[in-house]
Amino acid sequence: MSYLKMNDEDLLPVVVEMNILLADYHVYYQKLRSNHWNIVGRNFFDLHEKFESMYNDARVKIDEIAERILTLRYHPMSQMEDYLKSSTIKEKAVLKSDRAMVLETLNDHKLLLEQMGKVMEKANAATDEGTADLIGAYIRELEKTSWMLEAWTKKPSEVAHPEVVEVM
Repeated sequence: MSYLKMNDEDLLPVVVEMNILLADYHVYYQKLRSNHWNIVGRNFFDLHEKFESMYNDARVKIDEIAERILTLRYHPMSQMEDYLKSSTIKEKAVLKSDRAMVLETLNDHKLLLEQMGKVMEKANAATDEGTADLIGAYIRELEKTSWMLEAWTKKPSEVAHPEVVEVM
């Protein structure tokens, strides 16, 4: 019995991109754990907690991505060696400043969003609404988290338009 109304051949490109996203999320997850463990300084409490929240979110997404691949009747990549080879996100030095951690995380977000865009493109081409819905929500959430992290990196004097714009 086929519960999917999509052709396996049409889904293969979606699965390929989803597996890369799965690899990206595994490396990203581990980098967040490293940041959580290695943060020091005045921002310790805030960033220690934020990185933990982010890696817990990534852990959930890892499972959801793998289960979506299984739902599409394929098998998810599941070996660290493959994740490290396939991921667009690369490991970096462990010990760095709080600001460097946040900036590197923002760069990882950029890479995740780019990969999510590739998944969306393939999902839309295959009329795979389930994957598009899942990834669309991830994009919205990651954009919001990125905005918050970017705001953390700024000084009040660096705000481009500090005035409130009123709509008439």
